[in-house]
Amino acid sequence: MILGCEKTRSAVVIDPGDDAEHVLSLLAQHRLNTVYLLHTHAHIDHIGATDLLRSKTGAQAAVHQEDIFLVQNLSLQAEYFGWPDPVVPDIDLFLNGGETLSFGRENAHVLHTPGHTPGSVTFHVPTIGLITGDTLFRGSIGRTDLWGGSYPTIIDSIKKSLFSFPDDTIVYPGHGPATTIGQEKQRNPYVGYGVP
Repeated sequence: MILGCEKTRSAVVIDPGDDAEHVLSLLAQHRLNTVYLLHTHAHIDHIGATDLLRSKTGAQAAVHQEDIFLVQNLSLQAEYFGWPDPVVPDIDLFLNGGETLSFGRENAHVLHTPGHTPGSVTFHVPTIGLITGDTLFRGSIGRTDLWGGSYPTIIDSIKKSLFSFPDDTIVYPGHGPATTIGQEKQRNPYVGYGVP
């Protein structure tokens, strides 16, 4: 996902998993200057293109500190999923949760929402909504059977952190269609129907 400030042309790229050349083409087409490469978590399909994008844009790569073990084991992840072995990117900024990262006049607030991975985060961009990575999907949640995943923890993150937002807050997952907090409270079978 690419988010840009219309006034300043500053941008962030969220979860660059692959196809770095396409991302670079879009950034050039819209005349955007990338300041951050932000990661909701460090699974290979969300970080595989980071090294190339970092080298081409000069942007700072940011990931939660609890997912650094996943960054360091990208070769193992690639082998597990049958992907080409990517270059392990340098990480410039270690997130903890609670930070606000600015790109032009826009802001991305970092929420630590562990469960899919120990360092999973959600980015709240007030003008856009929530970018949840693989924590919350439309009608589903992220898998918890991979390295460091925890089903009770992801449910806790969703109910305590994400469901604290207004019902009309738009949710942009890492895969699949957008949804809203209200829709997931009412219809997501993993977190209980009709959550208040």
